[in-house]
Amino acid sequence: MAETTMKININNFKRIDVMQGEKQVSSEDDVVFSTVLGSCIAACLYDPIAKIGGMNHFLLAEPSGSDHDPNSLKRYGVYAMEVLINAMLAKGAHRNRLRARLYGGATMRSGFGDIGIKNAEFARRFLQDEHILLNAEDIGGTTARRVDFCPALGLARCRHVENQRPVERLEVVPDKAGDVTFF
Repeated sequence: MAETTMKININNFKRIDVMQGEKQVSSEDDVVFSTVLGSCIAACLYDPIAKIGGMNHFLLAEPSGSDHDPNSLKRYGVYAMEVLINAMLAKGAHRNRLRARLYGGATMRSGFGDIGIKNAEFARRFLQDEHILLNAEDIGGTTARRVDFCPALGLARCRHVENQRPVERLEVVPDKAGDVTFF
């Protein structure tokens, strides 16, 4: 996957944060979508002819057989991908021209299993099944990522967020029974 490097200054762009379970679509030249990812996945889709792009941010690949709550669908990739594609088509994108970039899928904590890996596998499989070309990806590893995506340009920047300093644990000492503290 050969990448073209292009420098643009996004400091004056309108920044729109994409949180878990959300999607954004735009064709505006001065918009940048931003998100921070751990094991979650962000799919950035782009139609280079219509100059329409979008980003989603999903937490898990697919619902378990027991999850039938319609309000929880937003956190699943199977829902997030369809909603993003449909929103782009409604704005004038064409499915056969869509290009994709995938980010995230890290293993953030050892006790959480392979959620990030499963998310990445799902996203790749979804794109393949839908015949959407995957132009770039930054998937896996053990660090969080900050992704900025310019939807009208189809350009993205992904930065790994390293732990800058360890989190200190504070010892909590319970008050003696009967003591009252006034503020």
